[in-house]
Amino acid sequence: MLTHSQIWAAIDSLAARHDMSPSGLARKAGLDPTTFNKSKRKSPDGRLRWPSTESIAKILDATGASIDLFMSLLGPDAPAHRRPLPLIGLAQAGDGGYFDDGGFPVGAGWEEIDFPAVADPHAYALEIAGDSMSPAYRDGDRVIVSPAAPVRRGDRVVVKTTSGEILAKELKRQTAKTIELKSLNPEHPDRTIPVQDMRWIARIVWTSQ
Repeated sequence: MLTHSQIWAAIDSLAARHDMSPSGLARKAGLDPTTFNKSKRKSPDGRLRWPSTESIAKILDATGASIDLFMSLLGPDAPAHRRPLPLIGLAQAGDGGYFDDGGFPVGAGWEEIDFPAVADPHAYALEIAGDSMSPAYRDGDRVIVSPAAPVRRGDRVVVKTTSGEILAKELKRQTAKTIELKSLNPEHPDRTIPVQDMRWIARIVWTSQ
């Protein structure tokens, strides 16, 4: 059973991971800056106030965090510590030698960044270059990818094709024959890729901006 303190602590933790105060997180999500203030967490007569599901959905969208990662912040085993994650540029990731056939990072040439630990020990970071994925991701943003995470419709994903192309898109639909990907930049076309032309797909679970 979730408690009042767990929910609010998870929101505070999400804000801290993006170097923001709770009011800064609310502002980034388009909410009233006082939405997550400590004074709003109890009524004057002492009754507990809970954040709305709409406000939680908005902060997840604003930060690029998945619901699974948010849920991991609720329990006593929330990954509060930091650990190094392997990092390469998104464009560089298309070169050979950085991933095995399952999309797990291998080989040399990776840099490292210090990041709050995620549950997947094989998670890695890709750095965005240019504005081809704006406004979702901008030059210099780093996306955290979990190759072990389940992928569902609506998730932001990284896909590698058999030709070596690396794509960061939103998963629209996946069938036995094709995978349909929505572009994160409306100026770029969506893509439909035959399954036999896809080497691997992995979910983006976090964005460090």
